[in-house]
Amino acid sequence: MTHSSSSKAPTILIIGASQGLGHAMAAECVKRGWNVVGTVREATRTELHELADEHAAYVEIEHLDVTALEQIAALRDRLSGRRFDILFVNAGTANKNEGETIADVSTEEFVHVMVTNALSPLRVIEALQHLVPADGLIGVMSSGQGSITGNEKGGHEIYRGSKSALNQYMRSYAARQSTVPRALLLLAPGWIRTALGGPNAPSGLEETIPDIVNTLLSKRGRPGLEFLDRMGRTVPW
Repeated sequence: MTHSSSSKAPTILIIGASQGLGHAMAAECVKRGWNVVGTVREATRTELHELADEHAAYVEIEHLDVTALEQIAALRDRLSGRRFDILFVNAGTANKNEGETIADVSTEEFVHVMVTNALSPLRVIEALQHLVPADGLIGVMSSGQGSITGNEKGGHEIYRGSKSALNQYMRSYAARQSTVPRALLLLAPGWIRTALGGPNAPSGLEETIPDIVNTLLSKRGRPGLEFLDRMGRTVPW
């Protein structure tokens, strides 16, 4: 019998937990006594598999490429009947050449980033929202670079645009869900040393992940959508 079927511990479903922020969030949640179901995109072994080996009773692994509609539908079917206190969509990408402007980027690369960062998270939420009770939480990993107000230096144009679009679509989702008292969160974690953030980021996972998880958990029970940084402070749209 698994931990999740024999315990009343809360459960979080993290979409995109193979490495980096998603894996670190999964590990922190396990440390705090949560059950974790995490998704990985590839069939190869990941850091999440190592976490599952260490904490087999707490960690389950599912496969999902968020850009594949049929895989989203298959995951929805596999998880049918389950209940998750939190659904958090972490999956995301950046264009290969972050210095590209909107004038330089290829259509193919633009579409790839927008589909991965803006369209796919909302498709996942629409498909899996019924697994989260009305008093639960649905969150998405956004970015401070998605803030239009905060864009005073430019740069990272394709990534910025995708996160701004994500924020707008989440606003629209929240408006459609206004009668449901569910907590909704767009989380801006800051610039962190990960495969996505790169080696020059000022902060590491060790010092930032506890704050990220604190902010996520403290949002529970606060209905409606908020755009917050990892310290729980409001980020301007």
